[in-house]
Amino acid sequence: MRITGAEIVINCLIEQGVDTIFGYPGGAILNIYDALYKSSDKIMHFLTAHEQGAAHAADGYSRVTGKVGVCMATSGPGATNLVTGIATAYMDSVPLVAITANVPLSLLGRDSFQEVDVAGITMPITKHNFIVKDIDELATIIRRAFYIAQEGRPGPVLIDIPKDITAQTAEYSYEEPRPIKDITETIKEEDILDAVRLIEESERPLVYIGGGAVRSGASEDIRKFVQKAQAPVTSSLMGLGGFPSTDEFFTGMLGMHGTKASNVAATRCDLLIAIGVRFSDRATGNVDN
Repeated sequence: MRITGAEIVINCLIEQGVDTIFGYPGGAILNIYDALYKSSDKIMHFLTAHEQGAAHAADGYSRVTGKVGVCMATSGPGATNLVTGIATAYMDSVPLVAITANVPLSLLGRDSFQEVDVAGITMPITKHNFIVKDIDELATIIRRAFYIAQEGRPGPVLIDIPKDITAQTAEYSYEEPRPIKDITETIKEEDILDAVRLIEESERPLVYIGGGAVRSGASEDIRKFVQKAQAPVTSSLMGLGGFPSTDEFFTGMLGMHGTKASNVAATRCDLLIAIGVRFSDRATGNVDN
């Protein structure tokens, strides 16, 4: 069927299982908002007081639900207001798709009203970003954005859509979301045996969990391992929630803003078992020392 670019955006979001969006409207993105209103029975929109709030809300929504967070903003200041939230999602590996509108294609590069190179601005803080220059590529780009946001190490993707693209029409047909392949790394048996030997020989082991443990759903496996190993557990900021905070083996968060028990345990342990952590400077201090 032939529909507008704005309708393609909403239909593709529904394809991807999106049922919640956070955003703030503006002139350049009004066509998408009109299409969103027609599908308000399928997608709930939360109007934020500021675009930065929309990005952070989408980030938080993703962390809680495990789904891709989606936020929308208009051109110019609307788009740039998303930057801090996008950067947060990038640093914390949160899958997020940010949809921004821009001036019509004919006005790009002419210092037009509320024109900004948001793709260039967000290049260092996104896994990938797209500028839609052909309506026939719009659906493909949205589908790719959701795949990229979730595959491998999750993160944010930005789609910048000129206003005239949202008003043009193109053929659209429904497609099932592309399955996300699980990344499996083959571990040599001798490496596993070495790890077992180190754990068995250790007198003061400490388990250190991070955001990767939470994102991968390894919490229950970690709990069982800790019970068997009888080892205390500490956590990075991102790892909080990955192990029950009321458990007798949990010492709290590690690092600059962590607990004394965790920092003392990390200093005195003879084996640190790190699961899903990136050894942030806030937790490790000077790595060279």
